Amino acid sequence: MNKMGKYILVFGILGGFTLVAFNSMIMPWYIRKSHSIPLMNLKNKPLSRAQEILKSEGFKILIHDTVYTSTVLSDIVLDQFPKPYSRVKEGRTVRLSISQPERVVEVPNLIGQTKRNAELMLQQMGLLIDTVYSEYHPEILSGVIIWQSPKGGDVLRKGNGVHLNISKGKPPNFFQVPELYTLSKTVAEKRLKKAGLSLGKVEFKQDTTLIPYTVLDQSIIPGTVLERPSPVDIIVSVDNLQDIFKQMMDR
Repeated sequence: MNKMGKYILVFGILGGFTLVAFNSMIMPWYIRKSHSIPLMNLKNKPLSRAQEILKSEGFKILIHDTVYTSTVLSDIVLDQFPKPYSRVKEGRTVRLSISQPERVVEVPNLIGQTKRNAELMLQQMGLLIDTVYSEYHPEILSGVIIWQSPKGGDVLRKGNGVHLNISKGKPPNFFQVPELYTLSKTVAEKRLKKAGLSLGKVEFKQDTTLIPYTVLDQSIIPGTVLERPSPVDIIVSVDNLQDIFKQMMDR
């Protein structure tokens, strides 16, 4: 064997010993393999119990995430990192994800508010506007909220939305039936005319508890909105039906 071959053989043997020593002694010392231990499964355990376990094993603890839920009790470990049963060094920080009760707030009363005011009020509570409906309303100005769901005083999870119904104002060419009860026949007729309606049939009913010729009932419910004018029949009070009959005969 020549001199070069001897050098190669010697270097090869030394390199082999070095590699074995590195793998069996130096690397374990570097990564502290002898000091790593398997991490217990902390999932579904109460946070207090998980903390006891980690401290007893020499680990540090960090709550890095909170999940708000109504399906799990408060302060339960939902997840962990490193994962269960993985080998980790002593003193390692273990990150935990725990449960907390859902955050709920009381829904403010938005009826009578504008959409913009409602949006600001909801933002302050951590809520949003969800679906917005609109409809004509004979008595409420355009842009004003007339209905909401959930209603004011109910509770709702933060981040959820409230449904609103907003008035479009008076419908075009509408006719709203006025309240005629307890009005005199003359005043009732004027009230109908002002609303663009006319007086229909007049019936008489004996009633001594009210002043004669006072409206006792009407054929269309007060507040009803009509698309076209329609006569409204009324019933008025009289002291004696015979007097009415006599007046009609005299005519």
